[in-house]
Amino acid sequence: MSGHSKWSNIKERKGAQDKKRGAAFGKLARDILTAIRSGGGNTNVEANLALKTAIERAKGADMPKDTIEKLIKRFEERKANVSEITLEGYGPFGVPLIIECETDNRNRILAEIKLVLRKYGGSLAENGSVMFQFKRVGEIELEEVNDEGQLELIDMGISDLEDNIVWVEVNKYSELLKKLGESDKFNIVRSELLYKSDNPSKLASEDEVKKIVDLIEELEENEDVLGVSAAFDYN
Repeated sequence: MSGHSKWSNIKERKGAQDKKRGAAFGKLARDILTAIRSGGGNTNVEANLALKTAIERAKGADMPKDTIEKLIKRFEERKANVSEITLEGYGPFGVPLIIECETDNRNRILAEIKLVLRKYGGSLAENGSVMFQFKRVGEIELEEVNDEGQLELIDMGISDLEDNIVWVEVNKYSELLKKLGESDKFNIVRSELLYKSDNPSKLASEDEVKKIVDLIEELEENEDVLGVSAAFDYN
């Protein structure tokens, strides 16, 4: 869930989290493919730490080795025939969205995304009408960060962090992943490049948060959608 992982506990409290093994494998598979794309298409686990982390998590969840190998093979076979598309739009409550896609059929993915957005009261927007509210960053979710860990992150030059999630400039992303991987104080849960807003829309209730998260998850169920970044906050 790009850019909204910290809100997943709201869905869990409401009993909306899918706990089925197949759904878990689907999320792990998307994490693997996202790690490959974030690494510039590099499928070498020794050179792509994000991919190595994603594969280790998948193995820890008992995803079969041949399933992982088929995912990587499918990416290699498909990458020559697809193009990347970045769409801008709004979800319910006026929440700005950036939707990153990789597809071999632009018309199809546009129609599918429009349909999902309309279902939740959202819509696509003109190019440039939303993007200015975001900046491209690397987002890294860590398993747990104590006070000592926070101090070490600050020593690494990280100033943008909240709980167990840190954000870093794109040109420092790979270097930070390497440092975190070499440290015995951190376990990387997830890492990806995404769009982050410093001026998010303020939502009024947990029900509104849940509706946005439901929308994002339904969009990300589409195999052509790489990730969705949403600018929202809730206190």
